[in-house]
Amino acid sequence: MAHETLRTFLHGLIDYAGLFPPAGLAMNAAVGEFARQRRSAQAYALARFITPISRLDEFAEALAPHLRHDAVPGDEPAPEAWGISVLLDVPFEQGLRAIESFNKGHAAGDGHTHKHAHSAVIDTIEIKVQTPEIIDKAIDKLPEDLFPFFEIPPEGDFRSFATALAGTGYGAKLRTGGVAPEMIPTPERVGEFLHVFNQAEVPIKCTAGLHHPVRGEQRLTYKPDSPTAVMHGFINVFFAAAAAHALEVDRGVLVSILKETTPEAFALDDSGISWRSLKISTEQLGEAREVFAICFGSCSFAEPIDDLAKLGLHA
Repeated sequence: MAHETLRTFLHGLIDYAGLFPPAGLAMNAAVGEFARQRRSAQAYALARFITPISRLDEFAEALAPHLRHDAVPGDEPAPEAWGISVLLDVPFEQGLRAIESFNKGHAAGDGHTHKHAHSAVIDTIEIKVQTPEIIDKAIDKLPEDLFPFFEIPPEGDFRSFATALAGTGYGAKLRTGGVAPEMIPTPERVGEFLHVFNQAEVPIKCTAGLHHPVRGEQRLTYKPDSPTAVMHGFINVFFAAAAAHALEVDRGVLVSILKETTPEAFALDDSGISWRSLKISTEQLGEAREVFAICFGSCSFAEPIDDLAKLGLHA
């Protein structure tokens, strides 16, 4: 059975970005969906809720009834905190102050909530950068308990950004799709990103355009007149990342994995996951997911899970 391998592959894989296109949900709806999925059987695949820093007050207001609802009585263990990742869309110093204020106000046992109520914590920040020098300046100001993913320009010199991040322990982020065909980077660029940052031992995150398991032609939005394009598959991308980390395959192999459009070319069993003749053990997969291929942002949590089920892979 593939259950253990699939759980290893999916564990904490999806950051929920329901506020963003093409879903573009209102704040209350997005927070409600995240709360619902936290209670689902597939909750182990759910990582963080993503919000811009500029909407933190709105997010806190929408979050409050869910934290109260989730309170547990007596001496039962406190529920797991809501994990939050924020996008920096305000001046840097202002953003750090907003994060500190939010975390202080949503810590467990803060005096305003039951000591066993759900807490919430912003532990990740996502920062767009245009040059490697910006990374150095940001790192100097970041508090130790806030993990950054630096969003690298898809057309940028990956090696220079990898050099800036190497040895810091911090992450790189690549935009892998969008609502227009020209926003989707080629398999060659994604393969280069995986190769370069794996070589530099820099953990990675991807975002956008990965809500289908295997590469294929898809609508780019939920509108009836949406344009279509060939979108990357999250199985392709994260298998390729694991292969780069565990097997040190070359860029040509990575690109071939990323270009794969046949779902049956990927297989899972109780010992691991494979693409054609290339096999990664469950243990290797777990290590790659833990230290390199961290997660991807998706405007839908249900769609990736439902699409897996259509392939016969039940999360």
